[in-house]
Amino acid sequence: MTESSEVQPSDDVELHPTLIVVSGQAGSGKTTLAHRLAAAIGCPAICRDEIKEGMVHAYGAGFVAATSDPLTMRTFPLFFDCVRLLLAGGVTVVAEAAFQHTLWVQGLSPLREFAELRVVRCGTPDEVLVERRHRRLAEVATRSAHADSEILHPQTSRDRLPAWDAIHLGVPTLDVDTTDEYRPGLDAIVDFVNS
Repeated sequence: MTESSEVQPSDDVELHPTLIVVSGQAGSGKTTLAHRLAAAIGCPAICRDEIKEGMVHAYGAGFVAATSDPLTMRTFPLFFDCVRLLLAGGVTVVAEAAFQHTLWVQGLSPLREFAELRVVRCGTPDEVLVERRHRRLAEVATRSAHADSEILHPQTSRDRLPAWDAIHLGVPTLDVDTTDEYRPGLDAIVDFVNS
C-alpha cells in the first residue's frame, strides 16, 4: 500500500464496545467458553493464560513456573493493556482470566469508561475443578507455563479448595454452570451479552 492510499481511521464513527469478562477458578471451563462466546459474537478473546504461554515460548528452555513468577507478574498489566487497546479502538472484547475480585477491580477500573461491561462467572463443583486440573496438567503441554502443580499439591483435597472471591462489580452478571455443557446454554449467554 502506498502512503497516499493508506486507510486512515475516521473520527466521525461512533462505536459502543462491550467488554465481556469471563472469570472463574482454574478448571472452571472459562477459556473454552471465552473462545466459544467470542466466536458466536464475532470478536476477539484475550486470554491471560495464552499471553503467559506466549511469553514462556519467547523465554525458551529453562523456564520454571511458580506462583507470582516474573512472567506471571508481567502478564497482568499486559493482559489489561491488550484489552484497553482494543476497547479504545471501538472493539468488543471477551477478556478471560482466573483473577479473583481484587485483581479484576484493579485491572478493570481504568477500562470502564471505554465499554459496557458484562460479567460471566463460570463455576462447577470442587471435585470437577480438581479433576479437570489434573487432566489438563497431564495432557496439555503448554500448562507447564503455569504453576498448576503448586495448586495440585497433595494437601489439596478433592472436597475442599481454598476460598475463592469471585468478581462482583454491581454490573450485569451471569453465573454459568460448566459441569456438563453450559447452564444456561451458549445462546442464552450470547443474549445476555447483547442485552
